[in-house]
Amino acid sequence: MALRETLRIMVVDDMSTSRGLIVQALEWMGIKHILESPDAADALGSLAKTPVHLVLSDYNMPGMDGLALLRKLRSMPATARLGFILITGRADAAMVSEGQRLGMNNLITKPFTPQSLKDCIERVVGRL
Repeated sequence: MALRETLRIMVVDDMSTSRGLIVQALEWMGIKHILESPDAADALGSLAKTPVHLVLSDYNMPGMDGLALLRKLRSMPATARLGFILITGRADAAMVSEGQRLGMNNLITKPFTPQSLKDCIERVVGRL
């Protein structure tokens, strides 16, 4: 069975349009198990009930940004080893450095193509 058929991914973005574009790209890749969350707090609640292998999170969200979500995930034993890709429209050096310090697995900047997202994901989980 191909990885794309068993891989479970959570998409976290406060913008429904952005979430939809990411989900569409994942479906194009053949990903079968996709969860969506409108914010970091909702994602944390969902992850407590339904574990995933990889989180794709927007950086700029109200309440808790993507790096704060990553910090929280890394602090809990059940989620400490999840794959984490940050999605951002601005990848400044300080943010990238903080993400790396927290254990971010990869980063992709907006706008991106479905192929560039696939390449980004494959660098974390292996060939889909």
